[in-house]
Amino acid sequence: MPETLFKIDLTKPMEEQDLPGHNRWHPDIPAVVSVNPGDVFRIECRDWTDGQVADNDSANDIRDVRLERVHVLSGPININGAQPGDLLVVDLLDVGPLDHDEWGFTGIFARENGGGFLVDHFPDAHKAIWDFQGLYATSRHVPGVRYPGIIHPGLIGCAPSAELLAEWNRREQALFDTDPERVPPLCALPNPELACLGLLEGAEWDRVAREGARTVPPREHGGNCDIKDLSRGSKLYLPVYVDGGKLSVGDLHFSQGDGEITFCGAIEMAGFVDFHVDLIKDGIAKYGIVNPVFRPSPVAPTFSDYLVFQGISVDEHTGEQLYLDAHVAYRRACLNAIEYLTKFGFTREQAYIILGTAPVEGRISGIVDTPNACCTIYIPNEIFEGSIMPSATDAPASIGSGQIATAS
Repeated sequence: MPETLFKIDLTKPMEEQDLPGHNRWHPDIPAVVSVNPGDVFRIECRDWTDGQVADNDSANDIRDVRLERVHVLSGPININGAQPGDLLVVDLLDVGPLDHDEWGFTGIFARENGGGFLVDHFPDAHKAIWDFQGLYATSRHVPGVRYPGIIHPGLIGCAPSAELLAEWNRREQALFDTDPERVPPLCALPNPELACLGLLEGAEWDRVAREGARTVPPREHGGNCDIKDLSRGSKLYLPVYVDGGKLSVGDLHFSQGDGEITFCGAIEMAGFVDFHVDLIKDGIAKYGIVNPVFRPSPVAPTFSDYLVFQGISVDEHTGEQLYLDAHVAYRRACLNAIEYLTKFGFTREQAYIILGTAPVEGRISGIVDTPNACCTIYIPNEIFEGSIMPSATDAPASIGSGQIATAS
């Protein structure tokens, strides 16, 4: 087993760990550990909420999550010899849940506290708890499905330079200012409340907390990309912006569909990641890298039987024709799939959860045929306890039952 360089005690919040992590991006957050190119090591991670969600049958904790706290990341990790302009080569050797903590959760977040891709259709807080059995996940809140996990870190990246951080904050503030009263907000601006900044202390803590970028979106450095296929066996190439790179990781997922559409749409968990790291000197210029690139794992669940739902860029509320709008087309594909799954005994909330957590494939299938973009979502038939295929002779057979957890 690789040496564990960042150890997690699940009974303590991140700032009370022996090595505290962080929940803001800033070049001045100091590294907590150093490694050499070629090293193999293990990093443990808290769940993205820092333990705010419990294994129970109430969604009150989802309703009340303090989003200023997320995402808690393990790191930063200094890679000796890394310099701005290099590419950090990261092999994800293994990813998994922690021993004796083999469960996870999925949340539908309320409009007033995060929202989600389909927030106009699902404005209230809900939750599903999942149990892990080897490769498979099942849920008492979503009976009728069982699927293998493509276990992966939702969030990984190197620290930004001061110049890149300033650019993030400039452009996100400009976006926010276009509609400052929007609920949910257009973006999460720097906010010192509930900031966790590792080993930083004193006046420097105050400055970095005010300046640090929130971890919510993906950016040039990677960050919260939530790519389900960036799993064990993948090789990731990350741009380096500061001396040492300052690699951080967190937001581990047992399983997720393309888009993580419920916002907390994956099966969230605490867990570990085993890394091997190396460097390509001057790799950014050598390969023209702007955002990270990666080679997917050679190991993935094999499905052969899909039902595919299409969506086009016509607004479902107004009937307005939009021009090649892939966002609306994917939303329509998801809504079509949700409506279909309700015919098999699932509630709309359960169907929404399934699309967020199962290894579904989301695709832009057509982006040139004006005026309609066409997006598709591929649902594996094999994840269900019965078939969801249409039949000319039989009515849809009920597979789902019950309801996911709600808030009081």
